[in-house]
Amino acid sequence: MFPESSTGYSYEDCQATADWLLSQTAVRPLVGIVCGSGLGGLADALKDQVAFNYRDIPNFPQSTVHGHAGRLVFGTLKGRPCVCMQGRFHLYEGYPIQKITMPMRIFKLLGVETVILTNAAGGLNQDYKVGDIMIIKDHLNMPGFAGNNPLAGPNEERFGVRFPCMSDAYDRELQQLALDVGLELGFSDFLREGVYCVLGGPSFETIAECRMLHKLGADAVGMSTVHEVIVARHCGMRVFALSLITNKAVMDYDSEEKANHEEVLQTGKQRAEQLERLVSTIITRLEHNNNFA
Repeated sequence: MFPESSTGYSYEDCQATADWLLSQTAVRPLVGIVCGSGLGGLADALKDQVAFNYRDIPNFPQSTVHGHAGRLVFGTLKGRPCVCMQGRFHLYEGYPIQKITMPMRIFKLLGVETVILTNAAGGLNQDYKVGDIMIIKDHLNMPGFAGNNPLAGPNEERFGVRFPCMSDAYDRELQQLALDVGLELGFSDFLREGVYCVLGGPSFETIAECRMLHKLGADAVGMSTVHEVIVARHCGMRVFALSLITNKAVMDYDSEEKANHEEVLQTGKQRAEQLERLVSTIITRLEHNNNFA
């Protein structure tokens, strides 16, 4: 066995954190939401909020990125009990990958059944525009190719199996529900479906890297989400994920464009309200998919 420190948290550590949270709030969340860069407003939409700073939660990692608040917020969205991570953790902050994904296991132990993840991403697909919202239908896990997978190390059977299937990582019913809701809300012009590629970061991609990823079938590229999806699926939660396309990846050596984090946060502000409406409407419809049965 590896020492616990190298593989993240034991089942007992996660259970202790979940028990502490459940003792502090009456909310019993069925939906867990993870807010990406500049998209923390989703948590602000929750009613009857009970919020905890990450630093006050036993065993919880801390977020170090501007635009990521670092709070776990419990509340209701249109009457549905939810928990929301306002600020997430990334490989580029120097965390072991098991720490980044530990909140997914906390979600599971809190009773969460469906996880909704949002992120800011660069558009590789040449048809995408800044401000498009991409429903993630599949992913490319570059750190995983290099052996950096959150499930590496001893498997905890109480969470899930040793070799979890990933061909159904993104719930198809929820993708269809999002398209239907988008149509109703009049968002079809900027709602897309595509493949998300995760890289380690924090440096943005080179032109050659963008070209390569595009050739491999990636429509958008970012530095988060996939690790959380793997762990959420490992422990049996349904997953739905959205990318806000905040910049177009530079594919041309003659281009004067440069990726920057400020641009990412600015686009987040402009589209955030529509993204929040999309997510909150999806949550109100979840019971029609027997998710609350």
